[in-house]
Formats: sequence, C-alpha cells, structure tokens
Amino acid sequence: MKTLLLMRHAKSSWKDPELQDIDRPLNKRGERDAPRMGKLLKKEGLIPDIIVSSPAQRTKATAEAVADKLDYEKDILYVDSLYLGEPHEYFEMLRSLSDEVDTALVIGHNPGLEGLVQILSGKVVSLPTGAIAYLRVPVRAWSALTVHIDCKLAELWRPKDLD
Repeated sequence: MKTLLLMRHAKSSWKDPELQDIDRPLNKRGERDAPRMGKLLKKEGLIPDIIVSSPAQRTKATAEAVADKLDYEKDILYVDSLYLGEPHEYFEMLRSLSDEVDTALVIGHNPGLEGLVQILSGKVVSLPTGAIAYLRVPVRAWSALTVHIDCKLAELWRPKDLD
C-alpha cells in the first residue's frame, strides 16, 4: 500500500499583472497556509519520502514551506509537466517513482489535481488553494498505478478547516 498526498499550491498573488503566470508568488494568506498544512501533515505522521512539485513560483514556495515544517531534508523534485498539467501528466510522473517511495507528496495545480483525485478515488472533490487530498493507493509498485486502481480517499484537509 502506497500513500499519496495531493496538494494544490497555497493562495497566490495577482498583485502584479505584469508577471507571467508561472512567476506569481504566494500572497499573505498563502504564506500563512502553506506552513500550517505542513504542520498538519507532521501531526498526522504523514512524512513524505519524496516531494514532487510543479516548477511554478507559487508551488515552489508552497513546497518549501511545507518541507520546512516537515523537517524534510531531501531535495524537492521539480517536474515541468506538472505546471498546469492534466491528470495523465501526474499519472506518468507517479508511475515513474521508485518503489522505495512509500509516501509521495505532489504539489500542483487545478484542474489537473481535482481530475486526478476523481480518477483515482471516484470522488468529485473541490481542492481550494492549500488543500491536501490523502489517498491510500493499493499497489506495491508505483508503476502498477492505472486508472483502474481503486484508491481510497482517506482524508481531505483545507486550510479553512484549521481555523
């Protein structure tokens, strides 16, 4: 059994309309929520063996803040295809993970993440910024992950639920 944590990046800033989408930083709420979600994962004992993130500035900042609260000391893996990626890009990345990875935290974007949760669990969920879907994946090897695998959505955490 593998553990998959799918997190949408924390709230980003639209303050500078000149910035390219990929370069948008977190806003104040995002800077507050990302570390809070990292603390939640640590409290729940969900320490990832790997953190994989989109290379967008807002996902990088989210990943770094979460990693800091988890005392995660490995490198964060940035995967270009996750930037505004569709579910199939997330699938391909997950299928390439080492079998030594038992718990993976993937930080990305909607609508790809919501689509992935629906494909994996059969549940239609809303992933607002900073939300984490915790899925139990009944495979021994990530390479065995297919759209036909029935994953259990064990938990869904949103930053507003922590207030």
